[in-house]
Amino acid sequence: MGIREEQKEKRRDEILNAGLDLFIRKGYSATKISDIARQVGMSVGLLFHYFDSKEKLYEELITLGISGPMSVMAPTEKEPLAFFEDASRQIFNYIQAEPFTAKMFVLMSQAFYNEAAPDCVKEMLAGFDIYKPTAALIAKGQKCGTIRSGDPYALSIAFWCAVQGIAEGIALNPSLPRPDSDWIVDIIRRKD
Repeated sequence: MGIREEQKEKRRDEILNAGLDLFIRKGYSATKISDIARQVGMSVGLLFHYFDSKEKLYEELITLGISGPMSVMAPTEKEPLAFFEDASRQIFNYIQAEPFTAKMFVLMSQAFYNEAAPDCVKEMLAGFDIYKPTAALIAKGQKCGTIRSGDPYALSIAFWCAVQGIAEGIALNPSLPRPDSDWIVDIIRRKD
């Protein structure tokens, strides 16, 4: 990649970061494209060279928000408990190293309840379900004896809501200490 392409990619990332900050602070409806342009120090016209509209910028952020968790769900031959240990460790490391990741948890939570979200985003979110595939892994882990008994879907919800809550807390207050990922895995871990 040449210098010009690198600069363009850096500028695009700045726009995504500014949009993310504004969308989680002000909401989708209240955020104006001029607010985003002002935050990155560019004209609205120049911003449109990167994103055709506020909707397209929001859509890109939601796409990133969906692809992150779904990449964790890649098919695996790992023992289910090991999968949850690795996933939580990886997510918490990203949250600590990159504030963007923690903020994405806030954006995704808001997007699910945002009546003003563009229809394309609502459609994307309608097909996003991390609970069902991880409930299947939990059921497999219960058969192996490494995951506690209980409704696999409810255990999946408990695990992911804990991750969500921690990510949101750190996004809103980055000075908070990051909990140990094993504490979250203990929600589903079988205890003898």
